[in-house]
Amino acid sequence: MFLKSRRISPFLIILLGFLAVILAGTFLLMLPLSSQTHQFSSFPDALFTSTSAVCVTGLIVQDTATYWSTFGQAVIIILIQTGGIGVITAAVFVALISGKKIGLYQRNLMQEAMNAPYIGGIVKLTKFILTCTFSIELCGAAIMAPVFIRDFGIKKGLWYSVFHSISAFCNAGFDLMGVREKYSSLTSYVGNPVINLTISGLIIVGGIGFFTWKDIAAHGIHVKRYRLQTKLILIVTSVLILVPTICFYFFEFRDGPVGTRILESLFQAVSPRTAGFNTVPLDKMTDSGQFITIILMLIGGAPGSTAGGMKVTTAAILFITMAACLQKKDNSTCFGRRIEMDALKSAVTVFSIYIIMFCTGAMIISTVEGLPLISCMYETASALDTVGLTLGLTPKLGMVSRTILVLYMYLGRVGIMTLAYAIKPTKAPTPAKFPAEKIMIG
Repeated sequence: MFLKSRRISPFLIILLGFLAVILAGTFLLMLPLSSQTHQFSSFPDALFTSTSAVCVTGLIVQDTATYWSTFGQAVIIILIQTGGIGVITAAVFVALISGKKIGLYQRNLMQEAMNAPYIGGIVKLTKFILTCTFSIELCGAAIMAPVFIRDFGIKKGLWYSVFHSISAFCNAGFDLMGVREKYSSLTSYVGNPVINLTISGLIIVGGIGFFTWKDIAAHGIHVKRYRLQTKLILIVTSVLILVPTICFYFFEFRDGPVGTRILESLFQAVSPRTAGFNTVPLDKMTDSGQFITIILMLIGGAPGSTAGGMKVTTAAILFITMAACLQKKDNSTCFGRRIEMDALKSAVTVFSIYIIMFCTGAMIISTVEGLPLISCMYETASALDTVGLTLGLTPKLGMVSRTILVLYMYLGRVGIMTLAYAIKPTKAPTPAKFPAEKIMIG
């Protein structure tokens, strides 16, 4: 059976699909086979870990390397891969390899899941995405393998290479470095260019989006032929990497060799864009550095990618509209194209909802746990935008706070607009318009 029901909204199927995978992962992680001690894991710990994996977040309440067995780690990486490419895309992959026919309803569902502009060629696009995904992850693992084999031996080194390549490409942030020090992430490789640059490259490629790949593959270096969305994604992504790197280099990481400082700064500029790895102790950063990281987490990656967040296109549209308003232009334009009003409405809606949820969640956790607000803002942004970076608070939080983070991870991955469309799938009719009246702004 491959998504046969025609009575259920595609958006509701997406929501239920993610929920079903999360619950299946929870059940598997609760089994004695999944833990190092071969004992049943608690439901809250298994649920949190499964949600974090499927929602490619990376927040954990138990160290991945020392608490979960090889079977448990395999379950986690499968959940990450499924959540990274999308539950519907994963279902299509299973259908394709089993030879099942993809009907019109399924194609429509695939279009909604990937936010594709057209339904035509959607199966071919899915095959392209799957081929690129597995190829890039394999290349990433091959590049990192010599380093991990040197440090952990052949068998363990190969496993670490595959695990971290998938985790990085899917912007998940799960790692197995707890064998050296619990919750240490990649701090032991802070000066290693192979690990730093490979992980960063995988994060960036996974975060720019499947449609950006397709555009680049179709037009090569002919940038003028790129769609407006591709141009915006590449420009904003470049700015969000370059500017924070410079800021971190001059104001955060001022000790040590120049090469190490550059790697530290670059990695910490790339990782908050929903990846969740870190090569430096995050609690040692200044409040300014942590605030920049929070902003990067909130923006996130590109639509139709493995990344979460409000998305770079949302930030771009808001900035372009602000510039047009300040110049008293009637329309928001960029690269000779006009931004549609529907896109602006969606951008404002997404931005507003994210900010409200972000602030509300942080204040509740701060009040319940008695912790500093900025620290709670950090954890909340990390969960809502499926990043996975933490100041070390998540494993210490109580049940109420963990429940908020689980809910935020889920909503952050499936998308706020998906939830809204699932609740109200049809557009409200507007047979008549009310008289307009001006309101003073600013």
